[in-house]
Amino acid sequence: MADAHEHHDHGGAHHDHGNEHPDQSNEHPDQSNEHVNHGHEHEHEHEHHHQLSYEDAIAEFRADKDRFFRSAPNSPIPEAEREAFEGLPYYPIDPSLRYDELLLESYAGDEPVSFEIPTSDGRTRAAERAGVFHFPVSGAEQTLTAYVFEGDGNDSLFVPFVDATGSSETYGAGRYLDIEREEDGTYSIDFNLAYHPSCVYDMKFSCPLTPAENRLSVPIRAGERLAPAPD
Repeated sequence: MADAHEHHDHGGAHHDHGNEHPDQSNEHPDQSNEHVNHGHEHEHEHEHHHQLSYEDAIAEFRADKDRFFRSAPNSPIPEAEREAFEGLPYYPIDPSLRYDELLLESYAGDEPVSFEIPTSDGRTRAAERAGVFHFPVSGAEQTLTAYVFEGDGNDSLFVPFVDATGSSETYGAGRYLDIEREEDGTYSIDFNLAYHPSCVYDMKFSCPLTPAENRLSVPIRAGERLAPAPD
């Protein structure tokens, strides 16, 4: 049940941690299928994203993802809704909500390091608290805990979060970030790459719910959002 993770120059890819229920899909929800679900031909992206500005790389990634959601056989958008799909709603790109050279500090909270993270379908998944990140938003220090799933076998971290936009502007159960360690041992958190889990589009997916410790009191208006209410 482990999921693949990938990171490409901050304008790159992320991977949903929502697995389809085995009784609702003929495909086994393993790492390779999760990679396909949000794959978008990452290798090709990586070849040219480094030649683009940061804003252009994010914009191109979003366009690629929209094309994938609209036409790919394994898009999380239900097949009957794909023809009418006009693209995911996003906040404007905000470079100030990208944090580089972060250190993963040891987890020192009161919760156990190994635990079961609940999912949207009432199940649980074995996970560990890998550490915490500290960063400022609007002048106030924020903390997010990073997790790894049992059997992941790589250096990628899963960072779900709920912020003050939850339920009204973004999915109330949280958005996701996938983070990989840089060559110098640091990490980057880029909220412009925050994305909704697949269960937002189809409840057949089983998506990890955000633990209470990753609820931020400040709004994070970057990345994917819910469609604004009509006037």
